[in-house]
Amino acid sequence: MYEVFDGLNAVWGQQYGLEVVNYHALPGEARLETPSFKRSNAWQATKAEVLAVRHGVGINEVQNFGKYRVTGAGARVWLDRIMAGRIPQPGRLSLTPMLADSGKIVGDFTVSCLSETEFQLTASYAAQGWHMRWFDQHAEPGVMVENISDARSGFQIAGPKARELLARVTRADVSPEAFRFMDVKRLTVGMANCIVQRVSYTGDLGYEIFTDQMSVRHLWDGLTQHGTDLGIRPFGMRAMMSLRLDKGFGSWGREFTPDHTPAETGLDRFIFIAWTKPCNWIGRAAALAERATGPKCRLVTFIVDAADADVVAWEPIWLNETVVGYCTSGGFSHTTGQSVAMGFLPADAIADGLPVEIEILGQRRPARVHLAPLWDDGARMRA
Repeated sequence: MYEVFDGLNAVWGQQYGLEVVNYHALPGEARLETPSFKRSNAWQATKAEVLAVRHGVGINEVQNFGKYRVTGAGARVWLDRIMAGRIPQPGRLSLTPMLADSGKIVGDFTVSCLSETEFQLTASYAAQGWHMRWFDQHAEPGVMVENISDARSGFQIAGPKARELLARVTRADVSPEAFRFMDVKRLTVGMANCIVQRVSYTGDLGYEIFTDQMSVRHLWDGLTQHGTDLGIRPFGMRAMMSLRLDKGFGSWGREFTPDHTPAETGLDRFIFIAWTKPCNWIGRAAALAERATGPKCRLVTFIVDAADADVVAWEPIWLNETVVGYCTSGGFSHTTGQSVAMGFLPADAIADGLPVEIEILGQRRPARVHLAPLWDDGARMRA
């Protein structure tokens, strides 16, 4: 896909040695993001990509997802032990953290059940070395784990017109009744054999479409040709980071790290941790102990009265003239027109609307805690 994206004015970044599209420069713009601690020249192009997703349909490559194939008669039992969350039934997917014995996070995964003996896991591309070492350390006979990050690729399509686009390129029934939120199906898309799952990191109606590398260009051609009149637009990682901030979705290496626990990051909610499953999953004792006492800090979202610079990460958070926390990531929500940050605060200090200050480039900027998603209550994802 390098040739295709390069022809679409891609401005490139990197992740774990892989070139990825940060954004597509607008006509007449330099294909270079000028280094800056303030808002860069990527601003307008990123905004256009975000709004294309929110109002029509966007397309983004999923090459930079870590992907693993878990197979064998004991696959479900093994996953139940290694993951803290619920392992889904065939045709469904779930979101789950993977914990160390200490209860700290060592991964956050989408687990897709293709059959009782075959699962696809997706996670951060940059963490695949870490994750494969962990899988190897906890290997069991009869369970095979393959790193297929560079063998399986594809695209996600997201936005209110995503379903209409998918319906145009497959003969399968993709109506909301037949293809529910958090479903996963094997579909023929165009002439490509695909694994399609109805979930999206953008927080919008969306689908992740995985196929083998030999079918990627054909899949791209089919999706983009049939999406022309729907206003389909490719978007990069700058737009992705803006879109996920609208929903307060955390990111591996920023919000989700081995320094924190599920309770501190919000991954302890029922959709993420299966507290009642009978097996003794790794990290269970520590997670239950923290559940009983409560975490000392929690991850929250802030709306920031920023000037011409947004939060990046590690900025101190001030409350009553004292530094009480730090930011994990941030940026500008082009959907809502607000500067947004995520960060940790002491659990006993958190209240919706709590006024704080966040130090950005030496200036303490007013900010306030915002506990609900900035945009949409989940209706778009589940539509």
